[in-house]
Amino acid sequence: METLEIQVAAREKKRKRDAKRLLRSGKIPGILYGPKTEAVALEFDKRDFSTRIAGLEGSHLVRLKSASAALAEKVALVKHMQFHPLSGDVIHADLYEVDLTAKITVRVPLHFVGKAAGVVRGGILQPIVREVEVECLPLDIPEFFDVDVSALDIGDSIHFEELTMPEGVSVVSETNLALVSVVPPSVEEAPTPAAEAVVEGAEAAPAVEETTKEGET
Repeated sequence: METLEIQVAAREKKRKRDAKRLLRSGKIPGILYGPKTEAVALEFDKRDFSTRIAGLEGSHLVRLKSASAALAEKVALVKHMQFHPLSGDVIHADLYEVDLTAKITVRVPLHFVGKAAGVVRGGILQPIVREVEVECLPLDIPEFFDVDVSALDIGDSIHFEELTMPEGVSVVSETNLALVSVVPPSVEEAPTPAAEAVVEGAEAAPAVEETTKEGET
């Protein structure tokens, strides 16, 4: 996996409103942490982070470039990004420092490629999961897995165990679980002849006006 470089600076973590002020000034607040790293508050250039990292799919490694000796050249995984509910802009980023010699567990997206034979026959391609959890060294993290669905007929599925793993990468999830299936087309059930007759009879029946003769109860 390619390691991206990004400029970062340490910041003094204060109150919540300070993060809002940071965003207004064109910066994104963040944090760096890890099993051997004391949490450090960060700030990124908003334009740089949004252009180079925010829109990427899957797990990605970044190498920090900083004037701070405590941050420079550290390698981290972009663990989580928080987005503004309206604008969609990144408003906070969590980075997890990694040891390049130790395996980690990450999630890798799936790309379903090809047109399934069952879809040609009217079936519906139904992805069951969109990403898989794998274990590997940080530099061996796959960007994504291609899953060829061309051979799938209606009722067929592809399972975890059928994925081809690169050397040094292993699936953490249960291997007998399905990734994607082709299901029969959903058809609205036609009314039965008996039901049609009941409807037609109801439409044809004349309206009966009830009258009560004097003296009857």
